[in-house]
Amino acid sequence: MGLGTALPTIVADFHASQWYSWPFTVFLAASAVGTVIGGRLSDIRGPALPLLVALPSFAVGLVIAAVAPGMGVLLLARVVQGLSGGVLIVSLYVMIARVYPERHRPAAFGALSAAWVVPALMGPLIAGLLTEHASWRWVFGGLAPLVCLGAGLLVPTLRRFGAPGADRAGARPGLPLAAAGAAAGVVALNWAAQQVSFLSLVVAVVGLVVLVPSLLHLLPRGTLRARPGLPVMVLSRGLLAGLFFTAQAFVPLSLAVVHGFSPSVAGVPLTVGSVGWSVGAFWQSRQRRLRREQIVAAGFVLVGVGVFALVWALPVWGVPWLVFGGWFVAGMGMGISVATTAVAVLSLSPETDRGFNSSALQISDMLGQALLVGAGGVVVSALAGDGAPTRGVLPLDLLVLVVVLSAAVMLLRAGRVKPV
Repeated sequence: MGLGTALPTIVADFHASQWYSWPFTVFLAASAVGTVIGGRLSDIRGPALPLLVALPSFAVGLVIAAVAPGMGVLLLARVVQGLSGGVLIVSLYVMIARVYPERHRPAAFGALSAAWVVPALMGPLIAGLLTEHASWRWVFGGLAPLVCLGAGLLVPTLRRFGAPGADRAGARPGLPLAAAGAAAGVVALNWAAQQVSFLSLVVAVVGLVVLVPSLLHLLPRGTLRARPGLPVMVLSRGLLAGLFFTAQAFVPLSLAVVHGFSPSVAGVPLTVGSVGWSVGAFWQSRQRRLRREQIVAAGFVLVGVGVFALVWALPVWGVPWLVFGGWFVAGMGMGISVATTAVAVLSLSPETDRGFNSSALQISDMLGQALLVGAGGVVVSALAGDGAPTRGVLPLDLLVLVVVLSAAVMLLRAGRVKPV
């Protein structure tokens, strides 16, 4: 959230507007590798060790970003943060699965989302104020001590957590290599899409050749075909995250460049969306009658409502204040769907596969974001002129809206089929 607020200023300082989407892309690609490592360690050793390693490593990535002299070092810092973040989130999911019985997991994920409320209210605002009145470097550096403090506070709890999952996890050879292949494929495709040359075509083909078999190894069988049950939940997570964050990535830029908002105010919709996320997660924790596919489909529809608001808010002729209400609704859709897919995947996973399936869910999430945010950056760069991002953002948001509603229909159809 802090990066989204500060990024327009960062790319301006580095004279690197063509790299606008890359801090998101490399973070998410690296996160794919981190999720596999975290999932495998959690299945074999339990979640305590990866948690205690991931948090200090993330702090190191923040420090590197804070002192970055150019975009290259900043991207390196985002790789370190992505690896650590991927390990962290999967370990938390496995911890929830081991501590809470199935009937309490929706409430546990609701509580996890509720922990976002204070950071969501204050984070983008503070990031905007720091960017505007001090330096964007404090957006990264100022967080590093807090991350280390959080790691220290976890130690007493993790020491009492119990024995690790030991050697009950099944053999899954080649997972880290497949994760690295998937990350490399995503980066290659994003780079090739921003170039116009024979070399870029070759890189794109190689990227696809590496990406597709890697995904087939990393995701549950039938994911790319939206098979009912676990596969469609994993696919839905990737689609929803990719579409939501693709639309959100260009909100601060449009508000700042087109409507003249200050960095602090341009980041407020990210705060509003995060609060909506927490509200949606709390709502899903109380649902017992609706099928999981119906709940996730409702989340897609709410995200569609938010994107529709962007269509009427971001253009130069639009009403910019519509983005605040619209993005609250979109955040609700994300809170509903992200928590529900997590609960569904854990309930459909045997104990020894929770780490693998949780990492598959996160890989879908992160690579969906990396592919779609990167593609969105290409669309905006190709269609927008200098100082006129709306020429690219508006068509992008219309395309996102169509795909969101199509995915909701896909889920409703999958919900009518009994999982195999």
